[in-house]
Formats: sequence, structure tokens, C-alpha cells
Amino acid sequence: MRTPSRRRRMLGVPLLVTALLAGACGDGGGNDGGGNDGGAAGTSATSATTPATPETSQSSGGPVTIPTSAFVDLPPELRKAAAQPTDAADALPELCDKEFRSGGRSVTASAAMMSTYKLPKDPPENVPYGTLHQTVFAFEGTGAADYLRRVRGAVADCRSFQASGGTVTVVSRPMAGTGDEALLVTVSRPATGLDGSPAQGRSTSQILVIRVADAVTVVHDQGWEGTSTDPGLADDIARAAVRGLDSWQR
Repeated sequence: MRTPSRRRRMLGVPLLVTALLAGACGDGGGNDGGGNDGGAAGTSATSATTPATPETSQSSGGPVTIPTSAFVDLPPELRKAAAQPTDAADALPELCDKEFRSGGRSVTASAAMMSTYKLPKDPPENVPYGTLHQTVFAFEGTGAADYLRRVRGAVADCRSFQASGGTVTVVSRPMAGTGDEALLVTVSRPATGLDGSPAQGRSTSQILVIRVADAVTVVHDQGWEGTSTDPGLADDIARAAVRGLDSWQR
């Protein structure tokens, strides 16, 4: 893991890059992407000639900017549409409680993006196969490892809960060899039709929580319009998430 001095040297670089690519500065307000007060990063404006860039919500210390490159960039065969900034409060999943909120003041910044993806052989006219809501947290000190520890315990305590339509079950397991540490959470709920009415069977979604050095990403992978995701895509999504965090953090 980098020393704190190396992190401070690196943080100055994205500030210039983000300024050139329509990035946003932090608000300096103690916002940790949700926390207990429900606050979150906002959405930045973009020009017609620059890509969408997530707005960084700063919560402590000096300026920290989370660039677009820190987020998942899926391989072309899976990419349906470019990612767009979103609100971290909407991007973070909730199970029994607010398990994925940071809940600590060691967060220096947070940002979120939403994208859609397809299967490799899907024709262009098809609706997306699924959506990715991704949040990135930057931490100081031992905050990133502490966050994984808290999430791991909270998810382990949430084996099932009641929601509209019936019982939702939650299963979690570590993802060996993914980043510095990672957790895969599989959520299964009663299936619904496009109109929200009950349907036969169950639908599943996945939540990936991955730490790379001093940053953590939470990727919520959901099927389009309540359909199930493909568990086989978890490794592809995880690799893309690690590449993004690694290129920024290392």
C-alpha cells in the first residue's frame, strides 16, 4: 500500500485533468456518499465536447478528485451506453439496512456513475441486459479496510428480509484474487413483471465490493426491468472495476 505522502503527491494530478475534462470540485462539507444523514455526491454538468465526469463529494482534508477513469470501463462487447454521473445515495444498494453507506469520517471523497450493458451477441436494437450503479469512495488511513470489515459484518447479519412481494435472501462470499480484497453479494427476490406485478420464479442481482489500496468501489449489478443478472459476468465486472481503481490508485 502507498505511503500517505505518495497519496498526497498523486492527488494533485487528477485535479488538473478533471478541470480540463469538465470535472467538479469537492464541496468541503463532510459528505461521505451517504453516511447516516443520507447525503451524497451530486451530478456534474458536462459540455457537448467532453465526456460525462462524476462530481466528487469531498468530506475532509485537502482536495481529492475521483476521475471518470476510476470507474468500470466494460469491454466493447458488453458496452451498451456510456456511463453517466448519478447520485451516490441512489447508486448504493440497501438490504436490511444501510449496509453500504460509509458511516465514517475517514472518507475523503465519493462519486457515483450509472451505465447499461448488453450481452456480446445482443443486436443493437435490443434493450440493455442490465445496469451498473457504481460508487467509488476514497479513504485516508485505514478507512478502506475498515469499510470492508463493516460491510462484511453487516451483510453477514442480513441473511434475509421482507420486501414488497415476499422474502429477499442474501448470500455473500469473498472474491479471491480480486483487488486487495473483495466481497460478492448475491441478492434473490421474488420475480415481478414489467408492470411490477408478481411473476413466477425469482430474480437475482449482484453487489461487488472491492478494495484497491485506499479506495473502495461498490458496484450494484441489476438486470434490466427487474430481470436476473448473469452470475458469469461478475468476474468481468470485477476485473473492469479493479482496472479502474488500480489505474488511479497505483
